[in-house]
Order: sequence, then structure tokens, then C-alpha cells
Amino acid sequence: MNIRRLCIGAAALAGAWTAAALALDAAGGRPPPDGPYDAIVVAGCRVWPDGRPSEALRHRTERAVDLWRDGRAPVVLFTGGVGDHPPSEAEAAARYAATLGLPEGAVRLEDRSTSTEENARFAAARHPFRRVLVVTDTYHVLRVRRVFGRHFAEAEATGADAPATYRVPGAFREVIAVAAYAVLGRL
Repeated sequence: MNIRRLCIGAAALAGAWTAAALALDAAGGRPPPDGPYDAIVVAGCRVWPDGRPSEALRHRTERAVDLWRDGRAPVVLFTGGVGDHPPSEAEAAARYAATLGLPEGAVRLEDRSTSTEENARFAAARHPFRRVLVVTDTYHVLRVRRVFGRHFAEAEATGADAPATYRVPGAFREVIAVAAYAVLGRL
């Protein structure tokens, strides 16, 4: 294979990857279908060493609380176990939601999961809601909707409006995650 063909192939692959990442992010930016839902579910995400939720988890939580205020569901279910730093992602998000005015009675936790697949499976096992609206990052919406749809009777998803500094690298990683979940039969 000559260098010219190699460069053309690499450029084509980079272009396809970029197009897929942009498509995932754009698709996740659409508003969710109308409710009501039994629960709004916040997909887990990183917690900082001091126990605060990461910026992405804060954006997801803010979006969920806004949807709760709009009357989309009576409860918010926070998911995510302990990652690199305690507390659990679910607990860090729930604490942050309390500062936004979400009452304790509207909070549910699933605090053992370590992946999107476990977020859905453990949440459904512990809280058997029928219809859920999952909040995640825009680029993650497609995979979340499909994965949660395997564990709940009805699952929709919507994206939180995070800064491009998080969305761009996340969208590029998500292309690989979607491909891997598809190969494993998890979509």
C-alpha cells in the first residue's frame, strides 16, 4: 500500500468518525417527548476527589431538576456507584439536586452501577418503573435510550446542555462505545 492511499484512507476514516460523533451529539439535543413519566433517571458520571459532582454530572442533574419542576415525573432516580472517588455518583448528584430545590421525597438512588448497562439494569431491578426519561449528555442519548429500553417498558432520553469542552471528546469516545455495544448485542 502506498502512502497516498494510506493518507486517503486515514482521512476518510477521520471524516466518518467526525460525522458519526456530530450526528450522535445533534440527535441527543432534541427535546424529549411529552410526559408524564414515572421517573426521570440521571445517568451516573464522574465525581471529583473532593466529592463534588463533575461538570457533566452537574449539567445532567440541573436538566433533571428542571424537567421535574416542569412536572415530567414525580421522582428523580440518580444512578452510579463509587468510581475513583467517593461518594457514589448517585449520592453526589442527589446532594447537588437538593441545593437546587429537589425535595428528599422526590429522590431515589441506585448507587452500585459502574457502567451504562449497569445503570439501567440495577435501576430497573431496584425501582421497577414503567416509563422513564433518562438524562445524560447529548452524545450519549442514543445508547442510553437503547440500553434503558431493554430494561424498562418505555424509555426515552434527553441530553443536558454541557459545554463543548466536554461534548467534543465525549462524542468521539461515544462512537467507539456505540460500536462496541452494537457488536456485543447491547443496543
